[in-house]
Amino acid sequence: MKKKAIRKTNHPHIVQVEGVCGGRPIIEGTRLAVWHVADYHYKSGMSVEEILMNCENVTLAQLYDALAYYHDHKAEINKDIWENSYEYWIERHAPAQTTPERALVA
Repeated sequence: MKKKAIRKTNHPHIVQVEGVCGGRPIIEGTRLAVWHVADYHYKSGMSVEEILMNCENVTLAQLYDALAYYHDHKAEINKDIWENSYEYWIERHAPAQTTPERALVA
């Protein structure tokens, strides 16, 4: 089995792993992407403590480091949030101007 390439960042708890979450920054040892943490905290309004309660095996230090990474790389992480949003996928993948007649064609 091929070992996945891990790229360290300038944040002690944040790495990028080939093939995990599309290579986007994650909390090391997890599949929790930085964009998830930022989205939960800033868009959904969850407190750090609420996120911590819902994410097993993640420490408070890791969550704060993910938020610090977000603030250091806002454009990159905001793009990740957008590209993983429902609105983006509908805009990008929904048939343009689907009519009821077209929707029924098998």
